[in-house]
Amino acid sequence: MHRIDTPVKHRKVFYIPGFDPFPPRRYRELYRTQSRAQAQISGYQVTLSAQRADGHRFGWSVQGVFGEHHVISDFTVLEWSDLVKSSMSNGIFATYRQLVKTALIYGTSGALFDIMRLRRGPVLAALYPVAMLVVRLVLALAVAYGVASAIYPWAGAFAGVAIGLVWPILALFQRSDGRLFAYYLMHDYAHTAQGRGAYDPALQQRLAEFRSDIEQALSDPHWDEVLVVGHSSGVHLGVSVLAQIDTALQGRLSFLSLGHVVPMVAFLPQAQQLRADLHDLARRDGLVWVDVTAPGDACSFGLCDPVAVSGQGGQDQKWPLVISAAFRNTLSKQRLSYLRFRFFQRHFQYLCAFDYPQGFDYFGITAGPWTLGDYFAGRSPSPQRITRAATRHRDRGRR
Repeated sequence: MHRIDTPVKHRKVFYIPGFDPFPPRRYRELYRTQSRAQAQISGYQVTLSAQRADGHRFGWSVQGVFGEHHVISDFTVLEWSDLVKSSMSNGIFATYRQLVKTALIYGTSGALFDIMRLRRGPVLAALYPVAMLVVRLVLALAVAYGVASAIYPWAGAFAGVAIGLVWPILALFQRSDGRLFAYYLMHDYAHTAQGRGAYDPALQQRLAEFRSDIEQALSDPHWDEVLVVGHSSGVHLGVSVLAQIDTALQGRLSFLSLGHVVPMVAFLPQAQQLRADLHDLARRDGLVWVDVTAPGDACSFGLCDPVAVSGQGGQDQKWPLVISAAFRNTLSKQRLSYLRFRFFQRHFQYLCAFDYPQGFDYFGITAGPWTLGDYFAGRSPSPQRITRAATRHRDRGRR
């Protein structure tokens, strides 16, 4: 049973999504369906209000009933999907140009080789879109060659027809990407690598807006807890936002990071800001930071301490508390079988119901009467966590 020192009655939740071009209402729908399933398993009640879009941010409210405790949690999605979509507006040729540029950045900087020293899964996930796009190009060239040689066996016309067929074949492959995600993942890694780890001005401005929203909530005594949840790429964005929060406001601040991919950015040479933010946030008082991953999530760096592996650990490091979602123990055999080759759904499992919740319940944390610190009070970090510094780029620049 989790400790309750002072029950939470009113909670403000800020959710920072990963690299996702879809509108934020999908997260409300995911929360609605999965909280209902988890409530039936765990024996509490969760009720969602209608969605809210006040012209500034999208959100919704949740009423949780956990025994004698009644909790109201107000959710706001810190959206950056417009920036994601603008970075994904490239055509076929531009995507292949991104492929070459991104591969060169990760390869020549040594970041790819450093990442390979941590987990095999994220490396394979990073190589997947490269391999898929190269295979598609080879197939397009082969098909174009076969068709052209059959129609025009003489040299001059053959070359022109073959070249002309490659583009529509690649376009046909692109239209099927909704199932294979090769273009999506390529855009994701290209967006991460475009500044060699540095945030671009548009994203910097958006992070400043996120910080302002969080600081405003921390200034409001109505909220017993201000909980920031970052998922996937939203984790390192959350780190950079929270590291800049006014320390005088931090007493009720909690940070829950889920399925992080921090090394994909922090291991790049120009990621001085992120490395400095990791260093500073890991040493903050008045803050609780819990990091949840799972070795079974091939799209994240399972049980890799995002601070330590980025070369920012040390004797004075306080956060995060690194724990495992332990999919093998918390999901049924049927669910594990269903998720076996559904890597994206597995990456979102942290935001979903667990068949046998053991120490981690997303809905208990976000809608229940416990602060994040109370929920994980007395919890030891996972003994399997990786804390060795694995990157050659460790400088933090000047603050």
